[in-house]
Amino acid sequence: MEQQLLIYNTISRQKELFRPLSEGHVGMYVCGPTVYGDAHLGHARPAITFDIVFRYLRHLGYKVRYVRNITDVGHLEHDADEGEDKIAKKARLEQLEPMEVAQYYTNRYHAAMERLGVLPPSIEPHASGHIMEQIALVQQLLDAGYAYVSNGSVYFDVRKYQEDTHKYGQLSGRVIEDMLATTRELDGQEEKRFSGDFALWKKASPEHIMRWPSPWSDGFPGWHAECTAMGAKYLGSPFDIHGGGMDLVFPHHESEIAQCVASTGHAPCRYWMHNNMITIGGQKMGKSLGNFITLDQFFEGSHPMLTQPYSPMTIRFFILQAHYRSTVDFSNEALQAAEKGFARLMEAYKALGRIAPAGKGTADVSRYRTLCYEAMNDDFATPMVISQLFDAAKLINSANDGKESLTQADIDELRSVFDTFLFGILGMRDEAAADNGALIDGLMGIILDIRANAKAAKDWATSDKIRDALKAVGVTVKDGKDGATYTL
Repeated sequence: MEQQLLIYNTISRQKELFRPLSEGHVGMYVCGPTVYGDAHLGHARPAITFDIVFRYLRHLGYKVRYVRNITDVGHLEHDADEGEDKIAKKARLEQLEPMEVAQYYTNRYHAAMERLGVLPPSIEPHASGHIMEQIALVQQLLDAGYAYVSNGSVYFDVRKYQEDTHKYGQLSGRVIEDMLATTRELDGQEEKRFSGDFALWKKASPEHIMRWPSPWSDGFPGWHAECTAMGAKYLGSPFDIHGGGMDLVFPHHESEIAQCVASTGHAPCRYWMHNNMITIGGQKMGKSLGNFITLDQFFEGSHPMLTQPYSPMTIRFFILQAHYRSTVDFSNEALQAAEKGFARLMEAYKALGRIAPAGKGTADVSRYRTLCYEAMNDDFATPMVISQLFDAAKLINSANDGKESLTQADIDELRSVFDTFLFGILGMRDEAAADNGALIDGLMGIILDIRANAKAAKDWATSDKIRDALKAVGVTVKDGKDGATYTL
């Protein structure tokens, strides 16, 4: 852990040296999806961003507890304290149980993330599984005098909090006076003392499907309560890193800070990290705007805006070519360039195996590892890592063409740099090799079926011929009670 890692902290608006609260251990909480529809490219960005953070912290030797939640209750339409629960609305439209909707889209989210090479978090709590913790948080805020009950719902008293702490708006830069001028009147607004107050608990209307008993009403928790309650439960309070998309800075993360400070006296975390948006024509991609392309549509090329299918690794590489705090604008041209760029790196990596080592090298290869670490330590600058890998690829290609000389130690170091950074930290993988593996499995299945049929017909000569021919090319067939298996 000798690396000096700098992280841009949204709340201080500057890069800060990373120092975990507990030496050798990191607690990281990232806001996960609200599971009422298929994941789109905008969902891939935070998942990949914090996958890189998770991978790199573990690479540095930290023991990381990574918590990423599933929101399956309490997230109302328009991200406000009005309208219908997003999952309950989907359930009503499709005549399903709300948890059926949540489970279906959670499963599909997991499948998409696996294809993108996103590692699963250490813990993945669901909001609906932590209702008691959220009720306890609401009671703490009532006891502390920072919340009030109104018609069976409970709201956070933003003005009192600001009068006592002067902390509301510190993350987003907003002030109460601006909110008063810009907050439109909402349905049920008369329940609030101030338009900027946010719901901690909502009384369920008679037709509302998702409801739980509480001291105040049968209802459901406000959207912001879940992350405060679950973050504290699994990581303690405070913890090290809280992450999410930039669109969550306000109101979600600002409200999380207010809840935590009001209930504990301190902020929920030390470092706030936010990835920027994926845009289409300069506009944020999102379900609410209807301008999104799902990940499955990218993989299949089935959206009208797509000129071809794009593989999961092309999507991942496309996202990593921009710094996580920069916007990324979708275009077919940018995705095609990412596809070609990743292919160039893979070709160079494979070319390392074809280079005849020289007795003396003509290039300094030691710099690549150093420069890649410098880039990662500068707030996870993945574009700079990729730039160094492209530079290394040029050297490899020159050596392969006989224009440069590499020693065996040089070749081993270059391979190690690619293994460490391209595959280990950036999480890229050779899709062609995976496709070949599936092809080999399929072909071997056919061959072993033919051999099994020969054995069933007591055609021992054909059975042995197939086994011996496979052995000659490095494939060992082993017969067992459940049939034959093979190893390469």
